[in-house]
Amino acid sequence: MNPELDQLLRHQLGVITRAAAMAVAPLSQVDYAIRAGHLVRVHRGVYARPPLTPYSRRRAALIYCGGRAVLSHLTALALWGLGDGDGPVHVTMGTERPATGAGLVVHRHEGFALGVEPVRYREGLPVTPLELALVDSWPLLAGERRREPVIRAVTGRRTTAKRVRKALDARPRLVDRQSLARLLFLLEVGCHSPLEIWGYEHVFCGPDMPEFRRQVPVRLDGRLVYLDVFAEEEKVNFELDGRDGHVTRADRERDLRRDAALAAHGILVVRFTHYRLTHEPEAVRREILAILTARRISC
Repeated sequence: MNPELDQLLRHQLGVITRAAAMAVAPLSQVDYAIRAGHLVRVHRGVYARPPLTPYSRRRAALIYCGGRAVLSHLTALALWGLGDGDGPVHVTMGTERPATGAGLVVHRHEGFALGVEPVRYREGLPVTPLELALVDSWPLLAGERRREPVIRAVTGRRTTAKRVRKALDARPRLVDRQSLARLLFLLEVGCHSPLEIWGYEHVFCGPDMPEFRRQVPVRLDGRLVYLDVFAEEEKVNFELDGRDGHVTRADRERDLRRDAALAAHGILVVRFTHYRLTHEPEAVRREILAILTARRISC
């Protein structure tokens, strides 16, 4: 490859425009680099050094949009570590300049401008804030995939349900915004997983149930543990064992030690499996009520 082109690519982190290439090398050398595969066309007038990476595709998209766009939606979600990053590059920009291209999805907002809208930087690239990425991606994901990033972000303490709700307020026309608002409510009351959400809506509910506390912090042997669903008056902690976290011998040993330590504090631990909670909710409800009644009598 022409040494001037090679130096330009290194300086521009692997992505250049055709105009910039022609400013440092003769047209014949630029065309030769393209024919020889030293440069790969990403968008009209924008080239990258092969092989194409997620970073070079994202950088190329921003350059193609004339520096007026920010990475958003599913692309932003991937940069925040909450998505896979496959598929087209999503950007958000204003309406002043058309931009279309293969592998590019442009979302337009009237009056959008860098320096005015909130922008963060990930991998040195401008990206929408985490909360907006979660909200904007909501209609683009299907089934449980749409809930997972929001749950991970909030329970991982990377943001709060309140901050996501504020971002949701900025998107009054979001598709199925009621479902997202409901999920944020469930996270605010202490549900930390899809199974806990299921339990809240189908098991630990109804007029006969007491008001449970969720994710209650308790210090055991110098460390902090959290009780899934705690009946404070009866001192009963209901643990919802998901399919992935309680399957190995080490998991079982850890659970038994934890339950014994809680028993020393007078707290009874009752565990329900994922299968029973989701396939036998009525039977589980009856057991919960019977346990709570017995505890009240014994106390």
